[in-house]
Amino acid sequence: MTEKKQSISAIREIFAAASETELPALYLEYEEDSRAGVQNLIQKYQKQEEALKKERERTEQMKIYEHKYEDLGWICGIDEVGRGPLAGPVVAGAVILPRDSKILHLNDSKQLTAKKRDELYDVIMREAVAVGIGYASPARIDEINILQATYEAMREAISKLSVKPDVLLNDAVKIPQVDIRQVPIIKGDAKSVSIAAASIIAKVTRDRLMEEYDKVLPGYGFASNKGYGSAEHIAALKEIGPSPIHRQSFIGHFV
Repeated sequence: MTEKKQSISAIREIFAAASETELPALYLEYEEDSRAGVQNLIQKYQKQEEALKKERERTEQMKIYEHKYEDLGWICGIDEVGRGPLAGPVVAGAVILPRDSKILHLNDSKQLTAKKRDELYDVIMREAVAVGIGYASPARIDEINILQATYEAMREAISKLSVKPDVLLNDAVKIPQVDIRQVPIIKGDAKSVSIAAASIIAKVTRDRLMEEYDKVLPGYGFASNKGYGSAEHIAALKEIGPSPIHRQSFIGHFV
């Protein structure tokens, strides 16, 4: 057999260069090569294909709401990040995905690794029809309370979209003062690709912002705790006092 004359490393390169549609023919071509390295290679790619199939099925399940409302026009997912921290803004994301979006691995941002969130952030920003990001500062949170500040950030995110949506898929809440049809979905960031995408955009945006704050406001561990009340953060708050980005209405127990 010709393939047995090939080195395993050469066959590995052939598999690595193959498209998804070319893999079945390669399995047939090399199925009689009894070398363990070749058979392990075939099994590896078959497992990857099976995992990809399952991920596509999972993603399709997360398009139920998108399919339900697609006849109404553009669908926008909305989510926020940062309601609980002691410091930093609350950030909202609004994302309109293409109707035929092929983006995989979208999920509640908290269920993804930081590396995966960063990868998906780039994909979403590149492939989305429109992305809007809204902020509410710590001072604004203190002024109008966290819930109202969250709504304000969401309204800002919607206003920054380059395409006006016809339906909003929201993670659990209904946003006041918005004249677009809204569909609140409990745990929506795990049930809708649009909300999941918005969750990732908001999370990555806020995390990067807190990492930048850590450079100019060292000592609180903002790069690692992102403003949440970790033991390190609370200890620093008690020792050196609040920074300009702390939420005064959140830190009364500690200072």
